[in-house]
Amino acid sequence: MNIKEAKKYIKDSVKIYLKKDEEGAYRIPLVRQRPVFLLGAPGIGKTAVMEQIAQELGIALVSYSMTHHTRQSALGLPFIVHREYGGHAFDVSEYTMSEIIASVYDVMERSGIREGILFLDEINCVSETLAPSMLQFLQYKIFGRHQVPEGWIIVTAGNPPEYNKSVREFDVVTLDRMKILEVEADYGSWREYAKDRNIHTAVLNYLDMKKEDFYLVETTVRGKSYVTARGWEDLAQMLVLYEEEGLPVEESLIGQYLRNDRVAREFSAYYDLYRKYQQDYRVEDIFAGTVSEQVKDRARKAGFDERLSLMGMLLDKLRQELKDNGGQAKLLKDLMNPLRVLKQKAETGAGAQELAAMLQQQADAREQSMDSLAGAGALSADDRQTGKVIVRFLREGARAVLTAGVQDGQEAFAKIKERFDGLVEEHRKDTAREQERLHGLFTFVEDTFGEGNEMLLLVTECTVQADCAAFINTYGCEDYVRHNEGLMLTERSDVLAEEIKALHEMNI
Repeated sequence: MNIKEAKKYIKDSVKIYLKKDEEGAYRIPLVRQRPVFLLGAPGIGKTAVMEQIAQELGIALVSYSMTHHTRQSALGLPFIVHREYGGHAFDVSEYTMSEIIASVYDVMERSGIREGILFLDEINCVSETLAPSMLQFLQYKIFGRHQVPEGWIIVTAGNPPEYNKSVREFDVVTLDRMKILEVEADYGSWREYAKDRNIHTAVLNYLDMKKEDFYLVETTVRGKSYVTARGWEDLAQMLVLYEEEGLPVEESLIGQYLRNDRVAREFSAYYDLYRKYQQDYRVEDIFAGTVSEQVKDRARKAGFDERLSLMGMLLDKLRQELKDNGGQAKLLKDLMNPLRVLKQKAETGAGAQELAAMLQQQADAREQSMDSLAGAGALSADDRQTGKVIVRFLREGARAVLTAGVQDGQEAFAKIKERFDGLVEEHRKDTAREQERLHGLFTFVEDTFGEGNEMLLLVTECTVQADCAAFINTYGCEDYVRHNEGLMLTERSDVLAEEIKALHEMNI
């Protein structure tokens, strides 16, 4: 299966394992909760998937790489205690709590979240001294003398032997205690993830044309040669930062992340072309509807790979802008609940000082919730950013009320509402601007390419990409409706796929 299918399976398993009966007991007892074992090549996104699941379910996540653990750190250290049995005194060995189990309790204490995922990576690479204890752990969820707390689901991961010489093959007795998911690298699944993470357009455009370069592991005379999903993502982030600083991106930098000479060389050549396309095609003019006929004419005469790169740049910018617009809408929606509470208090006679104190309390509660989720590894980057903006609005609102010198609660609320209305107006203007820019994009594609494959790409993106689809569904887009009705998407998608395949086969 691919990593997307594995994510759904794990997420469903976690939800089932956390299901309780009417008295609050887990329907499947801890010892019957088979750990999931993700078996797949390195760098395909196993760890990233666990972070996503924890964030989406609002539970904690504790991750450990088992290659770093000895018997002592995993099981605990021995110490002597004095006991008395049948009137006789004895010295007995006890063990300190396992570092891994202690980390689970630390997260629960720090975050207040009592349920989570304990993710153990490289589990089939444990040290020789620790290997015999793994069977007990997998069946009874015990490290040393201490059990994994109830409400914590165990997910493990490892690499097949061909990727890691340290791998120990599990026997049937051990395997029979786990649910095994064999995961393969799949570009289509990773691309969906990459779009949400704003992976650099040059990376996505290149891999759209050369999907076979997404994941490679080869043995050469110089050793292992490899390209992984992790390498592409790390490189993409580095490209963004280099561009922000105006630094040159050389093949030597690319080769640090893509450890295959051919792929590094070919992507480096493509990236140089991509940068040239950025300079030649005036993207802002296209969205503004002021692009010159010269640029349109060049796009018409461009080769298929150049047109695909151009559309990639345009779609990436559209996707990011509409994502930001959707984030603003979510922010305003999240702010409405605390403002409703303030309004009710003001209407029932609360004074300005009380409203200011409530704003501070709401900000404190929001920060505490964010800290709790962050401490549990269950706070996404987007939610962190939204939360910070909300906290800042609440605190600035409290200061504005206090410095205004008003005493009446309704007058104080009016000042807070004025600040909120300002954000609403900014969002309204941004939405109108994005509608105009979306029209400018459709107009450019229609004038330049007609109803060709470029229009198919644009309409398809607006249909399947969540932020684009949400914007159009909320605010409408006549251009999208008109072109969507005129295109036979299934048949046209097949044609486009064949053209991309042919392009690759010609090595262009």
